[in-house]
Formats: sequence, structure tokens, C-alpha cells
Amino acid sequence: MDKVRIGMVGSKFAADFHADSHSRNPKAEIVAVAAIDNLEEYSRKWGIKETMTDFKELCRRPDIDLIDVCVPNFLHHDVVMEAAKNKKQIICEKPLATTVEDAREMVEFCRKQGVKLMYGEDWVFAPALCRAIELINEGAIGRMLWVKAKEVHNGSHSPFAQNKKYCGGGSLMHLAIHPIGFVRYLFGEKVVEVNGWVTGGGEKNYYHQNYTGEDWGACMLKFESGRYSFCEGNYITVGGMDDKVEIYGAEGRLNIDLTFSSPIQAYSRPGLAYAIEKTDTTKHWTWPAVDEFANLGYVEQLRYFIDCVIKDEEPKFGIRGEDGLACVEIVTAAYESARTGKTVKGNW
Repeated sequence: MDKVRIGMVGSKFAADFHADSHSRNPKAEIVAVAAIDNLEEYSRKWGIKETMTDFKELCRRPDIDLIDVCVPNFLHHDVVMEAAKNKKQIICEKPLATTVEDAREMVEFCRKQGVKLMYGEDWVFAPALCRAIELINEGAIGRMLWVKAKEVHNGSHSPFAQNKKYCGGGSLMHLAIHPIGFVRYLFGEKVVEVNGWVTGGGEKNYYHQNYTGEDWGACMLKFESGRYSFCEGNYITVGGMDDKVEIYGAEGRLNIDLTFSSPIQAYSRPGLAYAIEKTDTTKHWTWPAVDEFANLGYVEQLRYFIDCVIKDEEPKFGIRGEDGLACVEIVTAAYESARTGKTVKGNW
């Protein structure tokens, strides 16, 4: 196999940056897309010739090797199960599912069917974070001690993300799952204890009282080695999406800014067409992204997944279906901790 034929499921936000990444890879070809709306605009933008509204029809097609799942969280389970039923390789966006039970069923069924379930944690491939890991490995900060990481912005554009029923939670599930997944990959070990705190949803939220999930959440993770990490996700941070990682070592530290580190400083009275994701305004001083999808890791991540299919190799620790399951288990443990006020122990 020298090219992977892809069936996209979804046509909105995530499907757009996945298509952008696939379009840069000569080994990837999007054959068809299934979605319930936005089909004409999406297919025209990315030159996709065949469209349909039924993802099951897409999964049955013999001319498709891989299903790329870019639909709202609550639909991940059904699409993955149908793709695996039809022996397709699978890429699934985060979070893997909205419940531990669904995520576990997905992992087990894909294993039974002999198909790859590749979990879309893009931070694993973000160039700045990859460089940080190189510095750690060369001993630049000595023994790694602990990590703080966050993804925060002013609220999701998706009505599904605003509803706990469809999202699986609030900002902890939808945003903090990125730093949780990355720190687990960075340490290369499992989480054994979780403490969590959330605002509670609805009228208990700080600001977004129309959201049924929390608009602020954080958790403290203890790893097998005894090291800790603090991970945060919130919808109360204005000014654009703010993704940061702080890594503390015995001999130094690393501060990584994924979203506000553009080499361009722009001042504009009328404003720019676009600066970075979730900005309230682009007037006056901004730091417009140069290649946002590449900087966040999507381009290299999807190229890596395509190579796994071509070479018939299993994805590495951190981006397997099992790792997506572990992240859902950790967030669920954080919710339990927030509800009970107690530490939750496990092996995720």
C-alpha cells in the first residue's frame, strides 16, 4: 500500500483541520465524506467528489481503508464501532468517548476486529513540545520533577460541547483532556491517583450558566513514579485560546506557549481576518498564527497515523485507543473526586 484512502465522518470544525492536514500528505486521499450538514461547502473546499449523509454507508465502502472520525463527542462510539465492524482502520478525535464504558467497548471491539484505533492527541506532535522533550532527553533541565499544563479559552463554538449529555462533561473533558493526555505521554507512565475540582455546571458555573457542564475544571494527577502534574481546562479565559505547558526539573525549567508564541506582532485598527482560535477581537495588537494546525501538531499527527496504516505498525504510547480510554478514565475519576471531595485511586 502506498496511499491510504480515507472516509471522513463529519464536516465541521475538526473535520476541516483534519482535511487540511491530509491535503498536505501525498500518501493520503480523501475519497468521500459523510455528514448531516455542511456537505456541499466542505466537499467543495477540499475537492471531495463523493458525499453522503449515512456514515454506515461510508463505512461499508470497499474503496476506503480508513475512517477519520470528526463528529461531536457523543457520536464517536457509534461511528468507531461501525468502522471496526467493517474492518476499517480508524482515527478518532478527542475525547475517545463520553463514558468509560463506551470507550472500553470501542477499544476491545477494535482489538477483536484486528483494526487500529488511533487516538487524536495532537499535543504529542506539537513541534514546540517535541523540541521540549528533546531538551529533557539531553539533560537540559536535569531530572524532570513536575508539570503544569492547560488549555483554556472563552467558550466552545459547538452547542454539543456546551451540553454535558453530548460532551461527556464540561471544560475538563473537552479541553483539559489535551494536557492530561500529553503529560501522561511525557512521563511515559500511568496515573495512580486523581484529585479534581470543577465549578459544577449551570448556575454553579463562574460565567457560562447556560452550559450544563463545568466552565472551569482542574485536576492533580499522581503518577507511578510519585511525580505530579496539575492540568486545567476552562471556558472563562478571554483573549484567545491559551495553551501552555510548564515543565520543572532539578536543574532547570521549560515554559512552552503553543498559541501565543507567533513570530508576528501585528497592530491593526480595522482588525485582521484571523489571528488565533477563540479571539474576541483582532483589533490593535495581536500575534497572528503562522500555521496553527502545524503548530498544534495536527499535520504531523495525521501524517504519522497514515504511515502506521501503510507500514502496518501499531501507534506509539500516548495515541493508541487504550490511551484515549485512559484519558476518559482519568477525567471521570476527577469528576468523582470533585463530587466526593476524596482522592480517587486507580491505574490508568
